[in-house]
Amino acid sequence: MHKQVRYSPEVRQRAVRMVFEHQAEYSSQWAALGSIASKIGCTAETLRGWVRQAERDQGLRDGQTTAERDRVKVLERENRELRRANEILRKASAYFCAGGARPPTPVMVAFIDDHREVYGVEPICQVLPIAPSTYYEHKSREADPARAPARVQRDAMLRRQIERVWDDNFQVYGVRKVWRQLTREGFSVARCTVERLMRERGLAGVVRGKPVKTTVRDAAQPCPRDLVNRDFQAAQPNQLWLSDFTYVATWAGFVYVAFVIDAYARRIVGWRAASTPRTDLVLDALEQALCARRLTGDSSLIHHSDRGVQYLSIRYTERLAESEIAPSVGSVGDSYDNALAETVIGLFKTEVIRKRGPWRNLEAVEFATLEWVDWFNRRRLLESIGYVPPAEMEAAYYAQFDESAMAA
Repeated sequence: MHKQVRYSPEVRQRAVRMVFEHQAEYSSQWAALGSIASKIGCTAETLRGWVRQAERDQGLRDGQTTAERDRVKVLERENRELRRANEILRKASAYFCAGGARPPTPVMVAFIDDHREVYGVEPICQVLPIAPSTYYEHKSREADPARAPARVQRDAMLRRQIERVWDDNFQVYGVRKVWRQLTREGFSVARCTVERLMRERGLAGVVRGKPVKTTVRDAAQPCPRDLVNRDFQAAQPNQLWLSDFTYVATWAGFVYVAFVIDAYARRIVGWRAASTPRTDLVLDALEQALCARRLTGDSSLIHHSDRGVQYLSIRYTERLAESEIAPSVGSVGDSYDNALAETVIGLFKTEVIRKRGPWRNLEAVEFATLEWVDWFNRRRLLESIGYVPPAEMEAAYYAQFDESAMAA
């Protein structure tokens, strides 16, 4: 097998210089190439390639110069490294998800173990916030647990005891009772340590009742009377609006979504998603509804909601009064008093939240809600209004007045 010979830059430069200086002494450049190449120890074709590149560098021939070729190689190498880094980060996002600025070391070690055969340890460590020495030390501790610090060894022992207590008690104990049981058994451990280790393992006690409560009533706060009395039939648009909000569990915490619904065609005229169930949440949904409907001052509109403190707040009631909207409030803990809003929210939870979850964060829920509301208003067939979309039913209502005006 022929072994490829690599020539130093000095040899190449000297050979090219000789060709340029003595090619006039030969019948053609090729003759000069053959004569000089035999003396240098390379083939004439190899020397011809060097000469052609030198001519490009000197501007005597079209093509890429040596500097340009070197720059292209550098850019191609940087591009490969960036693509590799992006691919590593894309795959790592499935491991890390939400959890702070720096992922836990065991999670990063597990990711490196799964991908080291493809990318290598050092390239992955250049992208992730972990040093190669940290990875190798962690693997050494896995092989020899005695190398681990005393705290790590004690945490490992406590994790086994905590899981034993949790399993022995039907997995209903929370932090406080697990800590009490460990203390009764003679383990000297702080309550915060038990809390930290249970959180790491995803262990939690059972919670009685609903984990999230959206309707919080202030008994001392006056509220309007119920003007609807469970009669959600409206003869025209902008006669009765219904408001309510719900919660969505995401990896980044709870997200709250508020809706304002026109009872005539069940059309969603305003909505808002936020990370906190404050008055701003329901007020923004109301502002969107007011902007979309452009109410006139003589409209006899009723706004119905539950007795949540958000809907009874001063800011919200003042905005209703400013828009000349009559407030109406149902009773506490009775979903029938706001059944139409509960029905629409039930459709939202069934068709979006449960079907397309789990959810990463507020932005994901917000964009999915935007898509669903547009589909619900414009294309979804509702049985309660004759299997037509809400927008079509409202358009038919206004069309009859246009026909009457033309006939007159």
